[in-house]
Amino acid sequence: MFRYFGFGSNMSTLSLQAKGVDPVSSVRAELACWQLRFNVQHFFRHEGGVGNIEFTGNPDHRVLGVLHECPDEALPLLDAAEAFGYGYDRITVPVKPHQQSFDSDDAVQALTYVGMPNFINDECLPSQRYLNILVQGAREAELDQAYLENLRAQPIHSPPDYPEFMPPAGRFPEFDKETLAERPLLTSLYGCVFDMTEARPQHEFLKGFFGGRDMTLFHLQRMDSATLNETMDDVRHGRLNAAQTQYLNAFLNEYAREYRFVGHYSYQKD
Repeated sequence: MFRYFGFGSNMSTLSLQAKGVDPVSSVRAELACWQLRFNVQHFFRHEGGVGNIEFTGNPDHRVLGVLHECPDEALPLLDAAEAFGYGYDRITVPVKPHQQSFDSDDAVQALTYVGMPNFINDECLPSQRYLNILVQGAREAELDQAYLENLRAQPIHSPPDYPEFMPPAGRFPEFDKETLAERPLLTSLYGCVFDMTEARPQHEFLKGFFGGRDMTLFHLQRMDSATLNETMDDVRHGRLNAAQTQYLNAFLNEYAREYRFVGHYSYQKD
């Protein structure tokens, strides 16, 4: 068992469960002398910046979040979700839990993640999707109202209006679950297959995470409206609402910007 301090979207237990992490317990907690930032650049530019914490040493600064107790097997899942070693580093910080079940008012040591230098961009703002998940987690944890209001007042990143994604003209091969798995530098999204071979260096982590897999359900379950009841059957039979379709269309445009379209994907074997 280990303690993990979530201060961004991982304050939300639903968001954690979408990443395969099911905490044993979760209580609100405070990290003193640090401040919350949104300056970790997301892999895909339309998603803006995601949460980070920075040490200031100023006792007036604090980051509120959730202290989760997690089973040991959750650590590699968290590392993968946070792009450990690429986008985020893992550190230990002293946090003060706000719960009588802990033995004292003293701080306890907990793991958390901080942004790596190559991903820091102080001009980044969070997307509305990300901020909605963060605020939902803060509300569930019953963080204090002033902190919650500051989160709600956070300026957000405005992505462009994306046209409907249209695959390039021409004849392209069709892939399925088995043939895609044989090509570790290919990934698929909502019926389109992309080659990540020439992706920019910041996407090196995603080659291992996305490679050989269809990522449609992965993205659907990370929407701010996700319930985790989304299934591949919904994708296969086109049971997606307008918001889900729009969300995937934005990613299709960004996948095409980052990678090269190489084929179509059939969901019949998923």
